[in-house]
Amino acid sequence: MSITDTIMRVFPAFLLVFCRISSFFVVAPVFSSRNVPRTLKVGLAFFISLLVFLTVGFDTKVTADASFILAIFREILAGLLIGYLCTLFFAAVQIAGAFMDMQIGFGIANIVDPLTGVSAPMLGNLKYMLTILVFLSMNGHHYLLAAVMDSYHWLPLDNDLYARIADGSVADFLIRTFADTFRLALQISAPIVVSMILTDVGLGFLARTAPQFNVFVVGIPVKILIGMALLIVLLPGFGALFQMLFDQMFRAIDKLFAILQASP
Repeated sequence: MSITDTIMRVFPAFLLVFCRISSFFVVAPVFSSRNVPRTLKVGLAFFISLLVFLTVGFDTKVTADASFILAIFREILAGLLIGYLCTLFFAAVQIAGAFMDMQIGFGIANIVDPLTGVSAPMLGNLKYMLTILVFLSMNGHHYLLAAVMDSYHWLPLDNDLYARIADGSVADFLIRTFADTFRLALQISAPIVVSMILTDVGLGFLARTAPQFNVFVVGIPVKILIGMALLIVLLPGFGALFQMLFDQMFRAIDKLFAILQASP
């Protein structure tokens, strides 16, 4: 068998592997950042796909027939599912920052996030950058790469992802995970949000007892000062909080793999 025939025999399987890895990089945190050059993303996806293919690509025979198009979309969907699940937990940090901004008074001053290119709350953007730093410091990007590479042990190339989506198990899991991340966002922002509510109550009593004070003028700087002071006090504990968030993210990835591996 010539080299050309060998390449044409293994190329369909490699293309499926490349579709899953590259689609994962499109939505995965850190790797999907606008600051990462596209050439680096494509090159990294290619070399990781080559490593994965050399490990699992020869176990499954893939034929380039009419069903191959459906297999490509299935692998793209698998990569997007894994990357989207990771992104949900990073979005929880920005949602928590949005809650804080709304209560402190920074909600009107949204800025453009250089990592995603979209408008983001000030404190949400700050906490998101801190999350990225903590994530990189604990080699979280290595765990993400290991997760998408190990996904082939749970979800091989001849998987039944469409059946798992059709029976509603994946949708139910994503809805529950979204609710959990929203709850985490409320828990992260709870100290500052509750403090700001108590500050509003105190300003309301001040307005009733001393009507000569203009609470609309006094209240805004008071809430900003109290909010920033609380943020400085709570900032050292964010590292441990983010690590707990990442632990839940990796457990959610394991649950997703378990659901996708389940037989119909």
